[in-house]
Amino acid sequence: MSIHPFSNEKSNDWKKGERNAELQQAFASIREQFSTTYPLYINGEEIYTGNKVPSYNPSNHEQVLGYVSQAGKHEVEKAIDSAEKAFEEWRLQSFKDRAMYLLKAAEMMRKRKAELVAWQIYEAGKNYNEADGEILEAIDFLEMYARKAIALGEEQSVNTLPGIENRFEYLPLGVGVIIPPWNFPLAILTGMTASAIVTGNTVLIKPSTVTPVTGYKFMEIMQEINLPNGVVNFVPGSSREIGDFMVGHKDVNFISFTGSKEVGLRIDEIAHQRIKGQRWMKRVISEMGGKNAVVVDETADLDAAAEAIVTSAFGFQGQKCSAGSRAIIHERVYDALVAKIVERSETLKVGNTLENPDLGPVIDEKAYNNIVDYIEVGKEEASLALGGTSDNRTGYYIEPTIFKDVSPEARIMKEEIFGPVLAICKVSNFEEGIRVYNNTEYGLTGALFTKDRKRMDYARKHMRCGNLFFNGKSTGAIVGVQPFGGYYMSGTGAKTGTGEYLLNFVQAKVTSEKL
Repeated sequence: MSIHPFSNEKSNDWKKGERNAELQQAFASIREQFSTTYPLYINGEEIYTGNKVPSYNPSNHEQVLGYVSQAGKHEVEKAIDSAEKAFEEWRLQSFKDRAMYLLKAAEMMRKRKAELVAWQIYEAGKNYNEADGEILEAIDFLEMYARKAIALGEEQSVNTLPGIENRFEYLPLGVGVIIPPWNFPLAILTGMTASAIVTGNTVLIKPSTVTPVTGYKFMEIMQEINLPNGVVNFVPGSSREIGDFMVGHKDVNFISFTGSKEVGLRIDEIAHQRIKGQRWMKRVISEMGGKNAVVVDETADLDAAAEAIVTSAFGFQGQKCSAGSRAIIHERVYDALVAKIVERSETLKVGNTLENPDLGPVIDEKAYNNIVDYIEVGKEEASLALGGTSDNRTGYYIEPTIFKDVSPEARIMKEEIFGPVLAICKVSNFEEGIRVYNNTEYGLTGALFTKDRKRMDYARKHMRCGNLFFNGKSTGAIVGVQPFGGYYMSGTGAKTGTGEYLLNFVQAKVTSEKL
């Protein structure tokens, strides 16, 4: 297989023509699979357990998409043992040889695009555009990490001395645990797994309990490319039963996690408690939440700002860690911009994602109840400008909700809600807007609308976030174009989609030979 220069995968329009016909056929095929039970996958073996849980369609929460076998501690022990044994051979393969598996996986994903997009729509509640973006990102991760790994495997430059030959190389860590989120159950799972295995590690994947079938579809691709047995093991299961056990296991070298702040902090705490027989300090690569905002000054293009704020707040029902759930607006343009935001949001349609609405359902009952509770908090803290209604009779639907005149200290301005709720705050000057932006414990994404380049420079220095966008939305970072990741309570700062990210999964070794 020839390796051409990296380029981002091109998007598809699934609403019409040949692509729509493919998607409708994929929907029909998935409906025929609703009764399927999915196994664990350990050391190349499919394992069905007596404990299985259903995966539901959030657009129609009585509809079971499939049943997924659940791992217990016994199966986790077996998976770790298999990963350890596979590691001894896998680590000796060259970076290039391992990269070729990723490129094969990317080709397989391209062939299965319609099916994988359809699963996103059914299981994650994404509309066509959001589901397409997910498959594009997954393919980009495979293509990008393959190329970056090949470069990492090349001889690294070090200084030398007369009579001494030095060699600097990167070696894998060992066995890792991959814990992806439900909101990007294919793309982030792919990126987390690909980066770990291409650098020579072996892994256990514990998919989200609400999107496990999509996780198994990724596992099918790992089988189809003939990845050696034990390199990737699939162990869905209860976080309460196996989560802490996996993270704290003495033979696990690293944990790669994307999800909530609460779970991420617990993982970090458990991972850094050394137990008997553990020979290494575990690494934790963590991407958690965000309370991101779009800041707008008095010089901004208000139409562009309104469009970006609405997209950032309500894209995928606000269920992105990068979602712009706050708008911080200069008082001179406040009323005019709020009116534009409300006007645009009023046109958004909410419904079953099979019908490709602007917004689909939130993911499950727990999320639904949490968001509804926050809406009630918002009604006490601020003025309701739009929405505030919800309906869970058939699916978990919440209307786009906007609160205005929100205090910087309000809960809905500082706490992550992870739903279609936007809090709007008025400020008297630009510097105050930046201070309000920084008034959370997170540091993931931010956006600034201004025509003043000096203010852009000020924002670079003072807005505390890992990804900052000028005159654009706070969501939609593209692999290789806008490396993604934050810090503070948003994570450990690792930037995905870069060669630098691969360094999280390797350790350096220097060999010196006296000639």
